Amino acid sequence: MEELNGRCLCGQVTWTSEGTVLWSGICHCESCRRANAAPMVPFFGVPRAELRINGRLSTYASSVGVERGFCAECGAPVYYKNEKWPEETHLMSLTLDDPNRVPPREHYHWAERVVWEGGAAFLPKHDASAETTK
Repeated sequence: MEELNGRCLCGQVTWTSEGTVLWSGICHCESCRRANAAPMVPFFGVPRAELRINGRLSTYASSVGVERGFCAECGAPVYYKNEKWPEETHLMSLTLDDPNRVPPREHYHWAERVVWEGGAAFLPKHDASAETTK
């Protein structure tokens, strides 16, 4: 696989990985949902030795043995590290320059999902902001 690249919202933090994807999925756990303010979080694992991150990061120990990295400027989540998997780093899929390069293959912590999330696919769809639809 060719190199993968990504960045935070403001572009101050960038990352590059050699392209090895260990797995990919969507996490529904409460911790990930709260850390990302989202009903679910798509992410994927890469070998830590193949990852280079540039820019000013802040980190947060969200639980014992867990570190979450985010841009110190815009606050966008970038990675998740867990001492259970010391050889890999989990990257937020939507930080990819092309998020379609690594689609999710499975769901994690399905029992913790937000119940209305599955029904959201049936809501009305707008090509832009919905401010004119009221």
